[in-house]
Amino acid sequence: MSAAALELQDVSCTFVSKDDPAQRYTAVREVTLTVGAGEFVSVVGPTGCGKSTLLNVGAGLLAPSTGTVHVFGQPLEGINTRAGYMFQSESLMPWRTALGNVMAGLEFRGVADARAQADDWLRRVGLGGFGDRYPHQLSGGMRKRTSLAQTLALDPDIILMDEPFSALDIQTRQLMENEVLDLWAGDERRAAPSSSGAPAGGAAAQAAGGKGRKAVLFITHDLDEAIAMSDRVVVLSAGPASHPIGEFRVDLARPRDVAEVRTTPRFIELHKAIWDVLREEVLKGYQQQLAA
Repeated sequence: MSAAALELQDVSCTFVSKDDPAQRYTAVREVTLTVGAGEFVSVVGPTGCGKSTLLNVGAGLLAPSTGTVHVFGQPLEGINTRAGYMFQSESLMPWRTALGNVMAGLEFRGVADARAQADDWLRRVGLGGFGDRYPHQLSGGMRKRTSLAQTLALDPDIILMDEPFSALDIQTRQLMENEVLDLWAGDERRAAPSSSGAPAGGAAAQAAGGKGRKAVLFITHDLDEAIAMSDRVVVLSAGPASHPIGEFRVDLARPRDVAEVRTTPRFIELHKAIWDVLREEVLKGYQQQLAA
């Protein structure tokens, strides 16, 4: 059996106040989470439950207080160079054009044809005619497409996404969600049958040799988004010391349209099952915010 693309084992993260070392806050405690090669996994939970903390641990931006992190079976030491990170906040350099932003990482790696590759990725995300525009000249959806091209141009084996579409309007958001699924699945998605027996996620990637599939760890507050896009949904408890309290296999056939799949009986059934677990934790998190 091949190693998971990303594995967090018994990970805890405790932060110490720089002003008062006696003040400590444990964001997540003893979290075990795996993402298989070619698998799309979403993590949902109340605000402030440590979802982004786990993503930063997986990226190597934050060392866990306890526990281990493995990338394709190897211990993670320092930055996870096999991962691409798409942030929630704006990550484009305002002094560079869209093409220049996508080229940046390729240039840093010394890629000889950085311009040609960046131009190709802009076309793949539907921005072929906008390479000379600066971020302030692009709509919110266009900036997100540029960020997506910027991430995928480096051909990472793992894609980490921290609520990347939360600031977009619903129509643009659904377009971007489908765009991500299309690029994630590559040619498989367009060629796959639409029958209910079609393999999903990691199983489809394994059956096809993994071509075109990346491992994705996706953080979102939107349960609909998590179900519509994922192979598995992991539910975290309210913090502090947040930990997984539920894991659900999303057995909806691929390819999927994120708007159409929401109306299917199985989607509604999964939504109810996950919300039954998540509801109480969301209320706990809300009460904590009111108390603070």
